[in-house]
Amino acid sequence: MLNYKRYQRNPVMDYSERKWPNKEIQRAPHWCSVDLRDGNQALIDPMVVEEKIEMFQYLIKLGFRDIEIGFPAASQIEYDFLRQLVDRKMIPDDVRVQVLTQCREEQIERTFEAIAGCKQAIVHIYNSTSTLQRDVVFGMERAQIIEIAVQGTKWVKERAKTFPGKIILEYSPESFTGTELDFALDICTAVQKTWGATKEEPIIINLPSTVEMTTPNVYADRIEWMDSHFKNRESIILSVHPHNDRGTGVASTELALLAGAERVEGTLFGNGERTGNVDVLNIAYNMFSQGIDPELNVDKIGETIELYERCCKIPVHPRHPYAGKLVFTAFSGSHQDAINKGVKAMKERNSEIWQVPYLPIDPADIGREYEPIVRINSQSGKGGVAFVMDTYFGFKLPKGMHKEFAKTIQAISEKQGEVSPDQIMEQFRQEYLERKEPIHFRRLKVDDLSGETTSEFDTRVMVIYTDHGVEKSFEAVGNGPIDAVKRGLQEVIGEEMKILDYEEHALQSGSNSQAAAYIHLLDSDTGMVTYGVGVSSNITRASVRAIFSAVNRLGIGGKK
Repeated sequence: MLNYKRYQRNPVMDYSERKWPNKEIQRAPHWCSVDLRDGNQALIDPMVVEEKIEMFQYLIKLGFRDIEIGFPAASQIEYDFLRQLVDRKMIPDDVRVQVLTQCREEQIERTFEAIAGCKQAIVHIYNSTSTLQRDVVFGMERAQIIEIAVQGTKWVKERAKTFPGKIILEYSPESFTGTELDFALDICTAVQKTWGATKEEPIIINLPSTVEMTTPNVYADRIEWMDSHFKNRESIILSVHPHNDRGTGVASTELALLAGAERVEGTLFGNGERTGNVDVLNIAYNMFSQGIDPELNVDKIGETIELYERCCKIPVHPRHPYAGKLVFTAFSGSHQDAINKGVKAMKERNSEIWQVPYLPIDPADIGREYEPIVRINSQSGKGGVAFVMDTYFGFKLPKGMHKEFAKTIQAISEKQGEVSPDQIMEQFRQEYLERKEPIHFRRLKVDDLSGETTSEFDTRVMVIYTDHGVEKSFEAVGNGPIDAVKRGLQEVIGEEMKILDYEEHALQSGSNSQAAAYIHLLDSDTGMVTYGVGVSSNITRASVRAIFSAVNRLGIGGKK
């Protein structure tokens, strides 16, 4: 039995003044990628320099303008990587590389050596401030912890004065989620004052959820409290760096944005320590789905996945939000039917607004237009099969035919699992289009008798067909070609038949378009009904083929 009594609730502040629940996200934050820092250090097989360079260049392509590239003072590999970026002139003028360092003088000195030649850089200093770490790790009082942060700020400020480029200071009270709020405010304010932050030269105060310790609303309360208690707020860029220990990193970030955060540090697909950092792409696509410009170039998700999986050696989960291979699929029959109807309604209404059940965004908008939207398995229904036939192959099956054909596909899926669109089409050919035995339609001649006879029938047909491979023919009259062919078949087969329904449509546009015809046929003697399908560039021939298809499916062809 789980010994839940070993654990206690984390303290929750009493904050009735909160305003963030009544707000909405209006715009994208300033994004900062930490893929080359937090992301890389969490890899079983960390990236080599060339992979890091490729990742760096791709992050720029995506639109990131703040990129934390590592901890150059603590790692020779990361130092060499940064030097390559500088020496090879690979850092665009509008991109700020961000370098992490502890508040130790030798590390800060080494950090400035690493960024030499950068036109601008963010020097990111941090020290742990949590109640627990002050107690069990450092054995220090509040004042001592503040002194570490202030001294680190002074060392950065001293070197920034002689640095030929622009230095932006970022400070993180590491383990902010486990730090008393009044102390977090005190230490951040001390750094802010020491740096001399102004509206024109702001400091980045980064409030990390280093470890998720409670629900996202509590994190939002803490962010809003800090935001409302900062002095000279215009001199601060308020940043958040959420992790995902409780699986709520995205929610925590979105609520933090409501609470006043302006900047988000995260990684592609949420790669990071333990359960990961916050997934920047997830948040960006969430914004996109609400009609907000995410201000990242994320319209080619396949390209991003390919690079990420190759450089990080981690697969993207098939159910990962927006990126997974299965997120734009529907196995449920009712879902498939709703998707089918939603897409159809959009086309009929010529709507510019995307509104399709179960698909929050159009897959094509993020480069998924060539992937199946609906996939068929034993749980799928008639709507899904009909959707595949329409979307992939242009056959708009009559509603009454949905169930008939779906039963055939379901029987296959129960044996083998998922059925591909190509398999569905092949089965459609076998069941309907290629049903040419025992009687196979060959040629047709139609004569218009109107004005030549007083009979109720105005059409005469002459049909040539094969019966078990033997060529035969018949002539018949009727009220139009379809009726005439039906009457002629009744005579040669010796069965009473009734056409219950008839539909037709073009399969493709243009002068060489094909037409599809559907005949719903009743065998009056047995009561059996089925559909037949025919395709031809001539709609009359397509209709006759559909009749022959239905007769063969009923098993009444060639009886006489």
